[in-house]
Amino acid sequence: MKTTLLAMGTLAAVVCVAQGCKRESAAGPDVWAVVNNHEIKRDQVEKYYRSSALEQQQPTTSPSPEEALSLKLNVLDELINDEILLQLAQKQNLNATDGEVEDKFTEFKSPYTEEEFQRQLKDRGVSVDDLRLEIRRKLSIDKLMNREVKSKISITDQDVADYFNQNRAQFNVAETQYRVAQIIVTPRKDPQIRNRKNDDATTDLEAKRKIAALLQKLNSGTDFGQLAADYSEDPTTAATGGDLGYIPESALEKTDPALKKAVTSMKAGEISGIITQHDGYYILKLLAREAPGQRELTDPTVQQSIRDTLRNRKEQLLRAAYLTVARENAKVTNYFAQQVLETSGKLPSAANAAGAPGGAAAQPR
Repeated sequence: MKTTLLAMGTLAAVVCVAQGCKRESAAGPDVWAVVNNHEIKRDQVEKYYRSSALEQQQPTTSPSPEEALSLKLNVLDELINDEILLQLAQKQNLNATDGEVEDKFTEFKSPYTEEEFQRQLKDRGVSVDDLRLEIRRKLSIDKLMNREVKSKISITDQDVADYFNQNRAQFNVAETQYRVAQIIVTPRKDPQIRNRKNDDATTDLEAKRKIAALLQKLNSGTDFGQLAADYSEDPTTAATGGDLGYIPESALEKTDPALKKAVTSMKAGEISGIITQHDGYYILKLLAREAPGQRELTDPTVQQSIRDTLRNRKEQLLRAAYLTVARENAKVTNYFAQQVLETSGKLPSAANAAGAPGGAAAQPR
């Protein structure tokens, strides 16, 4: 009798495993991945995909089917990683508080008028609730990384000295360098506006009025970096407050003479007037000027630069290692990746930037 029951139990276990595998693979068509029983659905991926596509593609171009699938796979992989980290943060009671979320939400919203803020949400295809949820997730993950990664990084004076001695030539400035920030306004509609106000002059008259108004604000004491972030129409530097970093004097020889003259004639902290160029109107600010020569370890700027470099290196290394271990300990099923393989990258809606696999061919197994 005991043998019979044991045999039946074994058979039941086999059936259960088989059915369990079947149940696990029978997720709905909108479930693209599962992380420790938490589903990541198609619409989540699509929201992030559309945002990424807008940043990486010109509006007039459409990604190929392969490019669309590749980007969606990357987006899904990032969401899987974030979900793993978020679950770990929750286990360690590191959830962001309502107050922290609200403070960050207010900080995000503060540069905009209500109309501008709503337009930003619409352009990104997200709601206020979506934004708050994303802020909560990010703050929770940041707390986890602060505890598990950043708190374990220690840069000693000896580390700094060793780096300096091994890279001494790096701190020998061969020629005068200029750290420059810029505000650019163009007299045409820009397809990739990146400023915080989403402000874009579309005609020469609008551009002239805008640049003149910005110069007036600067002369009245408004912060240059803030104005650049809010209004500059340069997609590369607006996000960093117009900061171009250090430019060697020899590189200025390759620029327009008017730009070179403005940079070399200013003192640190000074702001140029309006400089007319073929592509628009510029205002420059000289943030710093560095004379040529060997920088020594006693220079506080050198020490801080080395500490930042070493800290960033260690943080990247430890983050990568932590995520690798966390992912190995998680149970992850990526149904979308399975479908890409099974259809040889020919999912029906792959060519549609906003589309997703659907129909019989897209049903997860």
